[in-house]
Amino acid sequence: MKFGGTSVGSPERMKNVASLVTSSGEPVLVVLSAMSGTTNSLIEISDYLYRKNPEGANDVINRLEKTYMRHVDELYSTEEWKTETRNFLHGEFDYLRSFTKDIFTSFEEKSIVAQGEIMSTNMVNNYLKECGVQTTLLSALDFMRTDKNADPDAPYIKDKLTKLLNQEQGRQIYITQGFICRNAYGEIDNLQRGGSDYTASLIGAAINAEEIQIWTDIDGMHNNDPRIVEKTEAVRQLHFEEAAELAYFGAKILHPTCVQPAKFAGIPVRLLNTMDPKAPGTIINNDIVAGKIKAVAAKDNITAIKIKSSRMLLATGFLRKVFEIFESYQTPIDMIATSEVGVSMSIDNDSHLGDIVAELKKYGTVTVDRDMCIICVVGDLDWSNVGFETLATDAMKNIPVRMISYGGSNYNISFLVRESDKKRALQSLSETLFGNK
Repeated sequence: MKFGGTSVGSPERMKNVASLVTSSGEPVLVVLSAMSGTTNSLIEISDYLYRKNPEGANDVINRLEKTYMRHVDELYSTEEWKTETRNFLHGEFDYLRSFTKDIFTSFEEKSIVAQGEIMSTNMVNNYLKECGVQTTLLSALDFMRTDKNADPDAPYIKDKLTKLLNQEQGRQIYITQGFICRNAYGEIDNLQRGGSDYTASLIGAAINAEEIQIWTDIDGMHNNDPRIVEKTEAVRQLHFEEAAELAYFGAKILHPTCVQPAKFAGIPVRLLNTMDPKAPGTIINNDIVAGKIKAVAAKDNITAIKIKSSRMLLATGFLRKVFEIFESYQTPIDMIATSEVGVSMSIDNDSHLGDIVAELKKYGTVTVDRDMCIICVVGDLDWSNVGFETLATDAMKNIPVRMISYGGSNYNISFLVRESDKKRALQSLSETLFGNK
C-alpha cells in the first residue's frame, strides 16, 4: 500500500492512513511519501546552501521544525511517544543544520531531500506502536538500490528485502520510505521518475505481492480531465499498456515508469482514494477489454518541429542523422510523422531547442510550432478493429490538427493541436466517445 504526500499531509491524515493499513488484518507493506510540502522545503534549504546562504537555510529549517513539533502534539496521545518522536525529529533537524557548515554539492542535496520520507515513516510507525500494532520500520536505504545506469537493481532489491522481511517475521505492518534509494556506489540517491509509486511497484514485484495499491486523493483514473470536462467517470479497469499511455500523456495520478515492474511480474495495481476508501477505484492488470475505448488524456507544453528537405528523397541515413541530433541533446521525441520530403516531431523539453534547430538546418528547412498540446485517446485500438480510429478523428473534425500518430501502439491514437484548442478537443472527444454531453 503506497500513500502519497497529501495522504500523510497532517496528523489527521496520518491517523486515517493508520486505520486503512490495519483494517484488513493481513500483513501489509506500506510505502510512504514525505508529508506534503516537506520536499519543497528541503529543496529550498538546498537552494540556499548552494548559494552559500546558511542564514536563509536555517530560517527554512526552523520554520519546518516548528510545523513538525505542532504535528507531534496533535498526532500522539501519550507523553512517552511524544517525547520519543520529538527526540528523533530534533536529531533530524540538527542533521539538516549540519549541512550549513560544510561544502555543499548535489550529493549533500540528495541526503537532505531524503529526510522527508525518513521523518514521515518514523512518525507513522511510532503512531502505530502507540496504538499497539505489531509494526516495524524498514529503511529503504538498506534494500532499494539503482545500478550504474541509474535503473533499479531488481535482483539486489529482491535479495536484500527478502532477508529483511525474514528477520522481522510475524509483524502485521511493515513500513518503508518511497522515492529514496542508494546508487551503485552506495551514496544516497532517489528514483526520480515516479518516486514513491515506483518504489511500491518494485517492492510488490520483489515480494510477489498479491496486489499493489496506490492511494491518492482521487477515485482512480478518469476517462478525461475532470478539471476541464464535466461528468467524467472513473475507469474501473485498464491494461498495463493503456495505463502507461495515459500516464505518459498527462494523467497525473500515475507515472508511466511505475507500472513496468508490476506488469512484468503480473501483479495487479489498484488506484484507490484515501478520502473515499470504499470507492472501487481503478485496477490495472494484463487483461484487455476488446473493442473498447477507455479514456482521453492531454499533455501540454509541447513544441512541434518540422524539417523539410527535397534532398531527403530516397536518402539513406537521413532519419538517423535527425534522431542523433535529438539524442546528443538528450531530448526525447513524443510523436513523429514522416512523408516523402519531410519529418515532423514533437518534444516536451525545449531547453535545447535553439541548438537542435541550428543542427537540423544543415539537412533542410526547419519550422517550429510552440504552445502545442498532445491529445491521446487510449483503448483497444488494434488496427483490425474497423472504425475505431474514425470515431476519434470524427470527434476532432472541427479542431485544427497539426499531426496524427496511429499504429505505433495497439492502445493509442494521438493528435497534436494548439493548446488554445485543447478544451474544445477534450469536450468533443468526451461527447463522441463516452456520450458525455
